Amino acid sequence: MRNALFALAAILFVGHSPAFAQDGDETASAVFAGGCFWCMEADFEKLDGVGDVVSGYAGGVKQNPTYRNHEGHLEVVRVPYDPAVVSYRELVDYFFRHIDPFDEGGQFCDRGHSYTTGIFYANADEFGVAQAAKEAAEEELGKPVVTPLIELDTFWKAEGYHQDYYKKNSVRYGFYRRSCGRDKRVKDVWGDH
Repeated sequence: MRNALFALAAILFVGHSPAFAQDGDETASAVFAGGCFWCMEADFEKLDGVGDVVSGYAGGVKQNPTYRNHEGHLEVVRVPYDPAVVSYRELVDYFFRHIDPFDEGGQFCDRGHSYTTGIFYANADEFGVAQAAKEAAEEELGKPVVTPLIELDTFWKAEGYHQDYYKKNSVRYGFYRRSCGRDKRVKDVWGDH
């Protein structure tokens, strides 16, 4: 009986999304920098086929960066996804439509290098897909996109209080997002996509 209950609990625990295990065991993952990682986490978790998005840091040389000490790194999200439901190209296109791809100095009210955009590719296939998506965005918008494609070296998971911040602190997060002007600027750039 005890074994049967344990098995049932295990099925219920992973049942809604078995393709997405914790911390790196997901079917596939993509890494994006789009300014505030709280906002990127909130945006990507709305997408079908995406698991529990993880906030973190990438692109710098410092080992074990923290929010207070992540010079050179960008705020990023690791997006676990099921390729049978959503493709890498769809993720990249979705990413572009949730950022200001013309801003080299940060995103929205968050300024500085750590808030700039980037697509972190893990292999040549991802690079090719990301490059094609970037070119398509430039063609659609009629202007050069400044978002760089960066080879992924190491993803460093951010501190626990940053994970699911938009859920755990919904009032503060909502005020921050509105005050920062993120959604308004995205609509100005992309229209009602």
